[in-house]
Amino acid sequence: MRETFEDFFFYLASERGLSKNTAIAYRRDLFCFLSVIEKRGISQFSEISKGEILAFLDHLKSKKQASSSIYRAMIALKSFFRFLRKEKLVPTEETLYLDTPKVWQLVPDVLTENEVQELLLIPNIEEPLGARDRAILEVLYASGLRVSEVCGLNVTDVGDHTVRVLGKGGKERVVPIAKSALETVDHYLLHFRGDGKNAALFVSPRGVRVDRITIWNRVKLHAKKAGILKSISPHTLRHSFATHLLENGADLRVIQEMLGHSSVATTDRYTHISQKHLVDAFSKHHPRP
Repeated sequence: MRETFEDFFFYLASERGLSKNTAIAYRRDLFCFLSVIEKRGISQFSEISKGEILAFLDHLKSKKQASSSIYRAMIALKSFFRFLRKEKLVPTEETLYLDTPKVWQLVPDVLTENEVQELLLIPNIEEPLGARDRAILEVLYASGLRVSEVCGLNVTDVGDHTVRVLGKGGKERVVPIAKSALETVDHYLLHFRGDGKNAALFVSPRGVRVDRITIWNRVKLHAKKAGILKSISPHTLRHSFATHLLENGADLRVIQEMLGHSSVATTDRYTHISQKHLVDAFSKHHPRP
């Protein structure tokens, strides 16, 4: 297998025109991958499954590799497997399956406040899908919700200042929501939401509740249109929400409360934090109150 790696590096140098530093990084990433799969007893490229690739990326994450480094390794693997496919050394291109939410969650990035602004301006709010997508993006960033929580929102869950969320384990929490997000939700409901027979807040053009994959794909699409090169997923907006609050001086305990991250024991420690405290902290520290 090592001879094939060398053939690939020759291919990169002669046909792809990569910079020297990039080629060196690819070589390091791929030989690390080779070392891992050899330890697993794999001797043929055709034996490598997408599970092996996912396990390798997760291994890098467990080693506290930077998200940019994990992303670079993923790109190196995609390029290498395309080469293997071209040389008919593998029956399928396993890395075709790397563009999935599961993989992108391995390499979370934080958007800058400017990048968030650019992303939010991409959907055309004068069109049904654009209005819905803008509202989804605003809610993801304005309240730090999990994508599953956004999918589960009903129209009646959105109040004047807060949103009621059903989180993991069926645990309900109330989270402050920015005025800008409420305005985009109201715009979507008023002009494009439909007759209101479906309780779901966000629906597809067929009138059914949106699912996680739809939101993930739409976030990725709008990020690409915005020219954002980081690995983007709905989790990126959740992570950016928490990071920006923290950077602007919000108390970590308040952020954990809003994210719904705490265990039962941890939650007990935060019961003294009133809903008004949450709203006040949110209004004071969130960059888009």
